[in-house]
Amino acid sequence: MRAFAGSLLVVVSLLGVGCDGGAAPKDKAEASAAPAADIGEVVATVNGVQIGSKEFEQAAARKTPASGDSLSLEEKKEVLQTIVEEKLLYAEAIRKGVDKDPKVQKVVVNTLVREDVFNQIKNSDFSDEVLQAYYDAHKDEFIVPEKVQIKRILIKTGPDRTEDQAKSQAEKIRSDVEKTPDSFKDLASKFSEDPYKHRGGDVGFVSKEGKPGLDQAVVEKAFTVEVGKVSDVFKTEDGYNVILVAAKREQLERTFQQMKGTVLRKAKNAKQEDAYKSYVEALKKDAKVNIDDAKLGAIEIKSQRRPFAPGMGEGAEEGGEENAGELVGAPAAGADGAAAPEAGAAGPRPVLPGAGGPGAGGPGGPGGPGGKRPMPGRPMPVPGH
Repeated sequence: MRAFAGSLLVVVSLLGVGCDGGAAPKDKAEASAAPAADIGEVVATVNGVQIGSKEFEQAAARKTPASGDSLSLEEKKEVLQTIVEEKLLYAEAIRKGVDKDPKVQKVVVNTLVREDVFNQIKNSDFSDEVLQAYYDAHKDEFIVPEKVQIKRILIKTGPDRTEDQAKSQAEKIRSDVEKTPDSFKDLASKFSEDPYKHRGGDVGFVSKEGKPGLDQAVVEKAFTVEVGKVSDVFKTEDGYNVILVAAKREQLERTFQQMKGTVLRKAKNAKQEDAYKSYVEALKKDAKVNIDDAKLGAIEIKSQRRPFAPGMGEGAEEGGEENAGELVGAPAAGADGAAAPEAGAAGPRPVLPGAGGPGAGGPGGPGGPGGKRPMPGRPMPVPGH
């Protein structure tokens, strides 16, 4: 994948294709040529495109000799033939304009940023003193806040149900729950009209900061209810509510030694974010960008946001300490702190430039203090193949 993306960068540059799919400036003074890569000895050419010994050796290393410790000449030719075919297919893809596809351009961008920015920052750059200082300056981020487990039944009001009818139904349900607390799950599955009805009304553990898609009034009410008790019927914008507080977790503060791994990830992510911003700002200084505000404003864009449902956009309990505070889009670290090898790795779901990740919006699960937060405009390393 690295060789493919690297070649794409070179070919796109040679063809004069910009990020907008248009031609590059004809003025040579405006064009910046990338330094020629060291390809080693030229072992073959395909329509003038050179295949170097370094690329060949990289591909050949993945092939196991049929006999002995070394590849035979015939086996080497098989490897080379595969590279030749890839070059031909690649040239055909460029001829057909595949490089103008925004998805392909994002692959190139992600590879560039990983190589020029993320991989330049190693775990070894962070001494214990640096990490301790980061921990001391961000102690609030390493505190697991107090949380309560909320179970909710919501009865909505609307054209087919008056306020009095909704309140009366909620009161009846509350009475049944108070008599038989174990019936809450069945009653929620049958009567509740919120997104958690299919989970028996179980909203999960929630801190005082709240949870996306959950009315803050429900959260505030929950923190006034004793564990194992059912609330009075109360009204929110959605309708009438009955909640049960199933459990409670006290606030927990972790020491530096307990959170050292998370501190390293957070400190490294912060440094990568700064490096990314500096890298882009340097490119902007030499760029000529013209924006037509009138035409831009005339384009109508309708929201594609989907309604909230359990499991979407949550700083869920499943995150735990290992994921606490980690930025979405951060490259997986190898032993030397560089991005993990891409060969054979499926990798995480890419976060492309300008796209936010599944941000948690607040504290995370019981094992860790914070959910993941997206880095605006920050690409994620592209999975290998």
